[in-house]
Amino acid sequence: MRSFRGNGGNMYPGKWGIEFPDKPAAVHAVTGEAVTHGQLNERSNRLAQLLWGHGLRRGDHIAVFMENNLRFFEVVWAALRSGLYITTVNRYLTAEEAGYIVDNCEAQALIASAHLGSVAAEIPPFASRCHTWLMVDGVVDGYEPYEESIAGFPATNLAEEPAGAFMLYSSGTTGRPKGIVRPPPDQMIHEDPGPLTAVLKMLWALDESSVYLSPAPLYHSAPISFCIAVQTLGGTVVMMPRFDAVGALRAIEEHRVTHSQWVPTMFSRMLKLTDEDRLGFDLSSHKVAIHAAAPCPEAVKRQMLDWWGPILYEYYAGTEFNGLTHVTPQEWLEHPGTVGKPLVGVIHICDEDGGELPVGEAGIVYFEMPQLPFEYYKDSEKTRSAQHPEHPTWTALGDVGYVDADGFLYLTDRATFMIISGGVNIYPQEIEDAMIMHEKVLDVAVVGVPDEEMGEAVKAVVQLAGGVPESDELAAELLAYTRDRIAHYKCPKSIDFIDELPRLPTGKLYKRLLKDKYWGRSGSRIV
Repeated sequence: MRSFRGNGGNMYPGKWGIEFPDKPAAVHAVTGEAVTHGQLNERSNRLAQLLWGHGLRRGDHIAVFMENNLRFFEVVWAALRSGLYITTVNRYLTAEEAGYIVDNCEAQALIASAHLGSVAAEIPPFASRCHTWLMVDGVVDGYEPYEESIAGFPATNLAEEPAGAFMLYSSGTTGRPKGIVRPPPDQMIHEDPGPLTAVLKMLWALDESSVYLSPAPLYHSAPISFCIAVQTLGGTVVMMPRFDAVGALRAIEEHRVTHSQWVPTMFSRMLKLTDEDRLGFDLSSHKVAIHAAAPCPEAVKRQMLDWWGPILYEYYAGTEFNGLTHVTPQEWLEHPGTVGKPLVGVIHICDEDGGELPVGEAGIVYFEMPQLPFEYYKDSEKTRSAQHPEHPTWTALGDVGYVDADGFLYLTDRATFMIISGGVNIYPQEIEDAMIMHEKVLDVAVVGVPDEEMGEAVKAVVQLAGGVPESDELAAELLAYTRDRIAHYKCPKSIDFIDELPRLPTGKLYKRLLKDKYWGRSGSRIV
């Protein structure tokens, strides 16, 4: 298992804000507005001083509830340079859902934005532990103006700056979201830039000259963690307010982006652009495109490699960071479909009873670590459910896959998505990977639906490309297209069309919502 502890030291806004104060730390991809490293250092210092003045000490918690906003970064850095846990709250939640997280993580301060003011105004009754309520870009009842509030505090460093940490929450696709907590760092912020910063340097050669495009929501684990690591290295983050296919390509050209991170649905949408849009931008500055979050259909990745060249690097890890695999473009071409070899953790593929399976046989993916790498906050039962029944330092996130003879991991699906039809296990991912390549399909989800004879039948729910009309003839065409590409017993027995699949900008698809519809369950909604 490779060690990724940083060894650079003194890499954070306290260094870069002095060394090159006028260099952009973050740029809004659409408006061009920028926050310099000097401003990031000054503002995060002021907020850290405010939080100290309000009684927050090492190990306490704060939360942030914003859209993709340039001030997001200074809030996170204020926590990380004062020993606090920071929780980023999903901007699409209702007040009750957001309030549950703010209360559950025991946040003593919430920094929200006026853009989300109507929801933010209703959060306080759900979070009685929180005593500091700040809002950027305006205020609503119950909040103090952020800019005026921090202006009353010095822009100097705290006397001591212990390193803080993220405490992020699971998506809550089954029940309430759970906080993922790790022991707090035991060093000062300037002493060690942390493991992710070292990963960015070692695997993808990011440094202070890098320009990193972030097209995803900042509340999500990978986008905010990578952005903070880029700023730790002294680089520049180009933040998209939201993903759009043409806008992403334009941002690469306009900002001379060198590095980026994506999810596979973004690739699919860019590939379905017209040639005029897809090929109309100068992407020559783009050296490394990282992708993760969901397995990428093999055909989609091949098309991206043909278009962008051998710059696609893939990793597999969860917010829990219980392990990490990585694959280079060259390795992937030699092992198509893999998500790489483990760089952190030792992989074990096990059956439902915990027995280890041989090479090439699919089962639950466990990572072995020297000690338990995380816990679910205030939920020991859920923590235990992630642990192997006999080896407590082996943990699983619910993914199913297998390892080949060369040690490369392949993911076949989520265990909870498996369809059992007539006693046969069918994994939707393979079907979805085939159907998404049809030119008229913009997005697709495959689920099991009730069937009296087989128990479950395979159904495809399809979001069509713009301007394509629904019809029985098209459904038959898509079924025939799928049967030509995968075994017939796996193919959908029926297709439903939908205006838009319940997918968040993180790329995560809420299949539970689709399944609940067909199984007659109620009360489900997208969070």
